[in-house]
Amino acid sequence: MIRNARMSDVKEIHTLLNFFAAKGLLLGRSFSSLYDQLRDFKVFADEKDEILGVCALHISWADLAEIRSLAVKEDAQGQKIGAKLVRCCLEEAKALGISNVFTLTYQSGFFRKQGFADADKRDLPHKIWSDCLNCTKFPDCDEEALQCKVFDVIPDIASNAS
Repeated sequence: MIRNARMSDVKEIHTLLNFFAAKGLLLGRSFSSLYDQLRDFKVFADEKDEILGVCALHISWADLAEIRSLAVKEDAQGQKIGAKLVRCCLEEAKALGISNVFTLTYQSGFFRKQGFADADKRDLPHKIWSDCLNCTKFPDCDEEALQCKVFDVIPDIASNAS
């Protein structure tokens, strides 16, 4: 089940994200940033409400949002949890009227399977770089930039009915 993250989830989200950050697979998040941006986060929880995966949709600009902090517990991988979380975030972007979503990632193959295509970091607005300035990898970022057109990836339901 995918649901909005709750205050009581922050410790578990922090542990999950920083587990993968320690492996160099994503950027870690501080408790402070998780509390500040909790509304961005969706979690995939099992029937016992244990968090198996997490993903955030962060609005960056007028018509641009970022998918960030996507992580799925190792023993839950291969169950399409990550794909479901990304789709949920793209559906939310569409509902908000945001047509462009990007990600900076080390898992570019996964995102290509979700409808993203390679992008040039230099084409992303300067507002995005405000986050990058606080990153330990700045200015030598080795993440790949990918972007998708939400309305191409998540077509209107009416057009699917025909």
